[in-house]
Amino acid sequence: MSAPPIEVRGLVKRYGALTAVDGVQLTVEAGDVYGYLGPNGAGKTTSLRMMLGLIRPTEGTVRLFGRDPNATVAALAGVAGFVEAPAFYPYLSARRNLELMAAFDGDSAPTRIDLALDTVELASRASDRVGGFSHGMRQRLGIAAALLRSPKLLLLDEPATGLDPAGMRDMRLLIRRLADEGMTVLLSSHLLAEVEELCNRVAVLRRGRIVYEGTIAELARGAGTRYRLASTDDARALGICVARPGIAEVGYEHGHIVFSADEQAVAELSRALIEADVLIRELAPQTVTLEDLFFSLTEGDGFVAERAEAAAAVPGAS
Repeated sequence: MSAPPIEVRGLVKRYGALTAVDGVQLTVEAGDVYGYLGPNGAGKTTSLRMMLGLIRPTEGTVRLFGRDPNATVAALAGVAGFVEAPAFYPYLSARRNLELMAAFDGDSAPTRIDLALDTVELASRASDRVGGFSHGMRQRLGIAAALLRSPKLLLLDEPATGLDPAGMRDMRLLIRRLADEGMTVLLSSHLLAEVEELCNRVAVLRRGRIVYEGTIAELARGAGTRYRLASTDDARALGICVARPGIAEVGYEHGHIVFSADEQAVAELSRALIEADVLIRELAPQTVTLEDLFFSLTEGDGFVAERAEAAAAVPGAS
């Protein structure tokens, strides 16, 4: 069995007293479009730098197709991407920038320039100076530069940040096309809707630690179904919800009580409300988005605080 494109075990990076990355473990399998998620300062970019061998870990190991990028440059064969924004010579054309990069890569990289420009839909702008490119065009040129290496693994750090809606759509379609052609992609992004549409697996990073790794569907199942409730006495209904076993993440939003639960807990809640003479006007499951799940993982005890404050927000609560 061949080694996975990325295998990270016990990865730690300390800067003095600050632990930026704390025991990260993840595996990216061949063919994955893998979302690497976390709020600002969670350690995503530092992790990517270690994965690409740009900085050395304090502890732990990184393996790219079984090879250590901190031990040999050969480990980066078949690997490409960029961390933060790709950099180019603004006074040179797109083609000339790629020619210089291809010269560093050697081998057959120069022969792939036209194909790379065509893949990112910049062939018609190949002779234009990069200084006149939009942010989105520079991001696409960064991917073109990565494609010169004919990579099997592509690591992208926030490739759609700062793009307008059309630019985000184009970037999403480009990444999807590359993945459909067999490329493994690790994508760090704040754009959760994009990640939800593109990625088959995700890791969520909080304060330097992985708090979830797996599929979005598994994450949603683990969180339970989210429900919306309206009743004839929301203040009493809220108190019943908070007290019931199996009812979690209770809050009050837009005139409805919201909570997470499985079907059995919801059935028992319905009976408890009726026994308390609280009639149900609406009780319906909600679609849980990746954004909902992300915030529940990265904001710690935020829902506990919501439960404590929710009664004050409910009409009729004392």
